[in-house]
Amino acid sequence: MPYDASLDVVSFKEAKEFDDTRITVGIFSYNNGEKKLQISRENLNQENEWRFAKLGRLNKNEAKEIIPILIKAAENM
Repeated sequence: MPYDASLDVVSFKEAKEFDDTRITVGIFSYNNGEKKLQISRENLNQENEWRFAKLGRLNKNEAKEIIPILIKAAENM
């Protein structure tokens, strides 16, 4: 069964922007399934458009800014 975006329910979503990247924390439930945490990164390209990128590693500043968002997200699970 292929992925169907209409079955993906977002119960929490918050993004934090840095210089040329933003990290989004969300709680998603697919097809009435278990709520799951997702963390993603997008980078700003030369056309000032956000493009998905591997989350990879967080620097200290990113981690300090994202941890409170992760705590809020966990409370919504």
